[in-house]
Amino acid sequence: MANNTTTDQGASDHVPYLCETDFPAITGPIFILIFIISVIGNVLVLCVLFIYENLKSVTNIFILNLACSDLIFTVTLPFWATDHLHHWVFGDFVCKFMTAAYFVGLYSSVILLTAMTVARFIGVVLHNWKRNCARRKRHAVGACIAAWVISISASLSDAMKVKVENFDDFNYCEESSNDKLGYYLQVSLLFFLPFAIITFCYSAILKTVLQGLNRKKHRTVAMLLCIVAAFFICWGPYHILLLIKSLYTPEGCKAQERLNIAYHICEILAFSHCCMNPVLYMLSQKLRKHLLKLLHCENRH
Repeated sequence: MANNTTTDQGASDHVPYLCETDFPAITGPIFILIFIISVIGNVLVLCVLFIYENLKSVTNIFILNLACSDLIFTVTLPFWATDHLHHWVFGDFVCKFMTAAYFVGLYSSVILLTAMTVARFIGVVLHNWKRNCARRKRHAVGACIAAWVISISASLSDAMKVKVENFDDFNYCEESSNDKLGYYLQVSLLFFLPFAIITFCYSAILKTVLQGLNRKKHRTVAMLLCIVAAFFICWGPYHILLLIKSLYTPEGCKAQERLNIAYHICEILAFSHCCMNPVLYMLSQKLRKHLLKLLHCENRH
């Protein structure tokens, strides 16, 4: 999604020239591999939830929506892979549509993770809310609906800012606005603010857990903590680098090349997150048992 050439200024004559900052062609194939793993993993999770779980718990409602969010994000990966390998070849409408899908997947993931953490905070720390399961389930459904509405609304504004630009006989799907700082701050706000909320909630949750909690609940908290931690480990470096790129202008092609390589590495790490959640869901003994049953690989014991 980023232009791989940049304009630099000569030290002596101040004539702009192009820095070649193409990342190795391995990025495209990695995106395709992530796409395949994510589709298989998240589809299996959806099958397990619909066939065996019937959405009986608040946690399963959030896992269902997170799997859908990951799949929406995953759908965009072949397009970004092609963009890395051959530049943008799909036209302006697909550029806007894939950008919208990308941000719907990103925004919905972080909002759903925040809502899931708050729900777990209420269930573990606020014991008076814990007993009313029907009310908690209604609130979870409402939170998921709100997450999708906010995500879609925010993504539409992002989609309107991008268009296909032709440069040096190559097309690029990129933002046409020059307000890079505002764009990066908007994305970062939907990352760092949820991070603060999640940190506060899990601090209280872990404090309660250490004071005594049955083993089953302990495993559930551990699984959700791993899911949240994986998101911020994957996406954290990427968002930090986005802020750096908005505030720092590298001097010289070498500096630009190093920044570009760091950006692509963080991008691969961030995009790989969509195939990690299905693995983390299997930390749940019950979901793991259902998956083995679905695949006809039941434990012989």
